[in-house]
Amino acid sequence: MQCKIYRSESQAYTYLYLAEGKELEDLPEFLLQKFGPPELVIELDLSQRKKLAQANLETVKSQLLSKGYYLQLPPKQSVEALLQKNFS
Repeated sequence: MQCKIYRSESQAYTYLYLAEGKELEDLPEFLLQKFGPPELVIELDLSQRKKLAQANLETVKSQLLSKGYYLQLPPKQSVEALLQKNFS
């Protein structure tokens, strides 16, 4: 299962997986507006992978088959981690 992965230039740690044969123009307009300008990061064959760094591989595959895309949002951080990062 081939896909392209785009990074959002305006939303940190936000990635968009796009199924093979789909184009950015095929995505809902509201998604493209929120995602911001996309930057192609990599093309992957998900059938050759056992896991992904920040997303569940089976969830990604399922979403690509059903919707044609998967949106990976930034990982959640605890309030304590954010405070420590910003005030250390």
